[in-house]
Amino acid sequence: MAVVLSVAVCYLVPLDHGLDIGTAIALAVSLVLSAGVLAWQVRTVTRSDFPRLRAIETLATAGPSFLIIFSAAYVILSQNQADSFSETFGRTDALYFTVTVFATVGFGDITPVTGTARVLTMVQMLADVVLVGMVARVLLGAVRIAEDARSAGSGEPPGPEESG
Repeated sequence: MAVVLSVAVCYLVPLDHGLDIGTAIALAVSLVLSAGVLAWQVRTVTRSDFPRLRAIETLATAGPSFLIIFSAAYVILSQNQADSFSETFGRTDALYFTVTVFATVGFGDITPVTGTARVLTMVQMLADVVLVGMVARVLLGAVRIAEDARSAGSGEPPGPEESG
């Protein structure tokens, strides 16, 4: 459901406001808010009766939201500076490019051309590494904390990684 909602937002939110400092601030605030929501979701994983399921749900909501923010940024940049990429982006093109960068499959058909487009793409690449590495580690840690707490509270024996 979260993925469908994220894609719907991607296609329905007006992105024709122009490229200005307000737009850049809005995109930065979106990333910060996404990080805040993710932190809240990690906290709920540690308190969940089903932490693994809650962690999967967190990834299913955080990932698409993160990609949609960058996709919107690429649409705005492409519309305001048509020479930013090897072709002008519509929303589907921008989403395709965002997923291509996220999946690290490389470029071939669409490439960033201007300095601004390259910087934005590099920011996404670095954020992707953080999202994949840190978020996975934090979520796995949260699952372990929840499972340890549940084991300690229920009198169950500790798991194999704790016994030795």
